[in-house]
Amino acid sequence: QVQVVESGGGLVQPGGSLRLSCAASGSIFSIYVMGWYRQAPGKQRELVAQITPGGSTNYADSVKGRFTISTGNAKNTVYLQMNSLKPEDTAAYYCNVRLGLGGQYEHWGQGTQVTVSS
Repeated sequence: QVQVVESGGGLVQPGGSLRLSCAASGSIFSIYVMGWYRQAPGKQRELVAQITPGGSTNYADSVKGRFTISTGNAKNTVYLQMNSLKPEDTAAYYCNVRLGLGGQYEHWGQGTQVTVSS
């Protein structure tokens, strides 16, 4: 069993910042990639950012230069620092953990809401 738990969402004004945290626990083995996705009402879930155990990162064009993904000292934790937030960043944010040599074992957190509004 693998548990994925996110925290750190909330309400913030445009231009503000938030930091999301995610911790994976349980039968963690061979992390392939960890990442953040988001889903706004009426839209498909989309990739926000990913990071490999080696530190390689990948960002959606819409968040480049504003969001930063990183891992903690324990490699089963991942963070998303979100700066210069815009109303269009409003969504439920989900942590995703893929395990196995090919990342074939996928686990999701329950999601945390981020609302950017004045």
